[in-house]
Amino acid sequence: MKSPFPGMDPYIEECKLFEDFHNNLVSKIHDELAERVPDRYIVRTGERPYIVISDRDGKVEHVFVPDIGVVSPRDAQNPVAHQGSVAIAEPASDVDFISMQAFVSAEYRETFVEIYLSEPDRTLVTCIEVLSPSNKRYGTPGWNIYLRKRQGMLMGMANFVEIDLLRRGDKMPMLDPWPNSPYSLLMARKLFAPHCRVWPAHYRRPIPALPIPLSHPDADVMLNLQPLIDGVYARSRYDRDIDYTRPLTPPLSAEDNAWLAEQVRQRV
Repeated sequence: MKSPFPGMDPYIEECKLFEDFHNNLVSKIHDELAERVPDRYIVRTGERPYIVISDRDGKVEHVFVPDIGVVSPRDAQNPVAHQGSVAIAEPASDVDFISMQAFVSAEYRETFVEIYLSEPDRTLVTCIEVLSPSNKRYGTPGWNIYLRKRQGMLMGMANFVEIDLLRRGDKMPMLDPWPNSPYSLLMARKLFAPHCRVWPAHYRRPIPALPIPLSHPDADVMLNLQPLIDGVYARSRYDRDIDYTRPLTPPLSAEDNAWLAEQVRQRV
């Protein structure tokens, strides 16, 4: 079933479906661009992993970017058995033990899309980021790690596209105020960075098509996000996990609540 929202559905965020939505949307953006960019470009999906170690109160104690050789928690719980068939039991101890609680680690993986020139040397041309909730929590590892990359892009490292489809959280820092809209799309060309173009986006209107810059002399590729968003919603069957009667956080205006009630009524 289709979402009742012509634009972005805020209940995807409200009902804790955004992580799944984020990964699916990034994949669809990759597929769409891979079919449409000229042959001299290649499109790749990248991944930004980091591990956060927290204490029992949730306070972040340490953050690090894992190496490819880091053992996952699943691997740690299921170590490879030693060769041989003899099982060795730990000897019982007559010393009283002490119960302790270890730090808890959580691994985050944030995906994004990159466009490269394939020849003569593989060169990064454009990076497309879809913000995740961790990127919008000010002062957290997700914010800090992403902000460092963002600043590098806005200093002219490559063309940069940022898609913010989250109502919650803190906006990324800008010299000028963000538009008064629930969502926003940003595009910065390498040659004009840090100057950006920003488009307001809404749940009551389709998300605007977004120009994806390439290398001179190739023209921008227009990325129509709304069909991709609608496709992810339909294929993932989010309607089965969403309760459109629950209030949103942050709350909608009285006018938007009345509009939503009418949209849901027509949908049934």
